[in-house]
Amino acid sequence: MLGHLSFGVQDLARAADFYERILAPIGFVRVWSSDRGFGFGPPGKGDKLALFAKPGEASAPGPGFHLAFDAPSRAAVDAFHAAALAAGGADAGAPGLRPHYSPTYYAAFVIDLDGYKLEAVHQ
Repeated sequence: MLGHLSFGVQDLARAADFYERILAPIGFVRVWSSDRGFGFGPPGKGDKLALFAKPGEASAPGPGFHLAFDAPSRAAVDAFHAAALAAGGADAGAPGLRPHYSPTYYAAFVIDLDGYKLEAVHQ
């Protein structure tokens, strides 16, 4: 349904490092770079998430918005969460089952360095 999403970030280099670390466990890599931004997606394919430098302008959406990444396994969800915390992100929901969504919904939630709420989910 979606082609890709773009986020404005305050510090491009800092955000690129954060996303490289948290997206590696779910199989995403940096697929393009420029002086204005970076794109992340599956190796050899197009971006699914683009980050653009918007210092002094970027602001994360408010309550109700988050971006969920499909994870290939529960271990990948765990690794995503651990990598986000190690890279300076904030915990917004530890890895675990979310039976109120479905009996097999295993997810973790974090807040990135610019305030974006992110999720990794394996079903």
